[in-house]
Amino acid sequence: MVTCLAVLLPAAVAQAAPYRDPLARTGKLAVGSCTEPAIVQGGIPRTREYLTAVLKCLDKSWSAHLARARLPFRKPAVRFYEAPEHRVCGVPWPQDAAAFYCTNRGRLVFPLTGHWIEDRTDLYPLKVAAHEYGHHVQSLTGIRARYESAVRAGKEPQAELSRRYELQADCLSGVFLGSVWRSLDRTDRDWAALLEATRASGDDADGHRGHGSGTTRARWLKRGYQTLSPSACDTWSAPSRALS
Repeated sequence: MVTCLAVLLPAAVAQAAPYRDPLARTGKLAVGSCTEPAIVQGGIPRTREYLTAVLKCLDKSWSAHLARARLPFRKPAVRFYEAPEHRVCGVPWPQDAAAFYCTNRGRLVFPLTGHWIEDRTDLYPLKVAAHEYGHHVQSLTGIRARYESAVRAGKEPQAELSRRYELQADCLSGVFLGSVWRSLDRTDRDWAALLEATRASGDDADGHRGHGSGTTRARWLKRGYQTLSPSACDTWSAPSRALS
């Protein structure tokens, strides 16, 4: 948190107010319980059932947290697709997207096929769902609006603004995972495997670099997981070197 000193500044300088993270004083996400069902049962894919159960956990955790902080909450709309389509939410289906959040409709979109979820036994699908839900939290609290305003202003490279937005969602997914970890039938090896999968999901070779390197994504995920605190996910006040 940046503290303003009571000094007189020229009007052109004084007009810029410091950023105030709406999640800064909301405390820790309460420790909760979440049952993670099998994605495949008896050789039959249960991806829809898996995601539906996980989303119920996310609704419960974030609705209670935002209510305590007297911040608005509404459940996101959810759409499942057997396979990617040509258009979704009025726009072309994002290329190479595992899952995504339609900001114009407050909707979580999950394809039920693809490497991100088919036949997996690790925690990566849960992390992806929690990440996209993090974008919903950003929209509910006004963070998304600030991001879009900053993009329009053009005072900071768009790729870096995108990384601030995406890495915060990574961190918020870690907050949720940490809050329900004790209820999951998982081990330290599962957590290590998730960090490795997250490192592999970075855009290290992408010229745009809108999500962050794999190492950086894993670092912010771990930060949220260890602190359980959304305030620790304030990427907007972080230095550029923390957002590679």
